[in-house]
Amino acid sequence: MTRFEAETRFEAGPIGPAPFRGPLERELEQLKERLLQPMLKGSAGPAQCVPLRRAANEAAGLAWITPFPLLVFPVLLEEKVTAAQRREARQRAIREQTEGLLERAAA
Repeated sequence: MTRFEAETRFEAGPIGPAPFRGPLERELEQLKERLLQPMLKGSAGPAQCVPLRRAANEAAGLAWITPFPLLVFPVLLEEKVTAAQRREARQRAIREQTEGLLERAAA
């Protein structure tokens, strides 16, 4: 015979304000720009800058949910940039492989 425990109830109250993180937010933004600048200078053009900035923003967002955002941000940035570069290389290879398919199909 299956037995069930008594139903558990939780009291839900208002959520307190988020802690003020102004100085830490400024430090993270400065770190992000400092680490991102060499990557942007090394990119081939504006088309490559957008994925790098997106990767940096994603890394910063993930860093905020950790107890030590400034500590984990560089590693998260590296992971996100590597993934963005792999994605770009894969898309470039697909474009090169399929470049003349439409013209050949129409001929």
